[in-house]
Amino acid sequence: MNTLRTETSADRGAVWQVNVEAFGNREEEAKLVERIRKSDSFIASLSLVAESEGGIVGHALFSKASIVVGDKDHEVIVLAPIAVLPAFQKQGSGKQLIEEGLSRSRELGYPGVLLIGHPDYYPRFGFRQARTFGLVLKQFEVSDEVFMAVELTDGALLALQGGELRYPDAFFRS
Repeated sequence: MNTLRTETSADRGAVWQVNVEAFGNREEEAKLVERIRKSDSFIASLSLVAESEGGIVGHALFSKASIVVGDKDHEVIVLAPIAVLPAFQKQGSGKQLIEEGLSRSRELGYPGVLLIGHPDYYPRFGFRQARTFGLVLKQFEVSDEVFMAVELTDGALLALQGGELRYPDAFFRS
């Protein structure tokens, strides 16, 4: 079983490596983590690491985004990226990180968490197609089945029907 905790500045090198290895030795997700950390969207207590055998084996980053309804912005949380070292995948590390991030996001009072992810994996955590809440994503094209959301308080996302998720600039800069 892993130990879960908030990421510290001393973990940054290991978190970079986890994100690189988890995504097939590419740096895009690791760079995304760096950009989010430097942005107003970063919430330190929602950057989580999983430790096993004395090293970091997983990382999940939950950060702020907004749902725009009319002329009003409503803060929500997005999950991206989540990474687990290949040797530790399918052993529950990702599950632990997601459950902890959802719990912390709920405690902070956010209405919901949204993501773009595998439609067979995330429903086990309560995620369902964001369109069922009346939410859309227009910044880039993704299918409805991978654009998902989970309410952290009953009715909180339904209250934002007709809203558009807007990812912050950190997700688009390179």
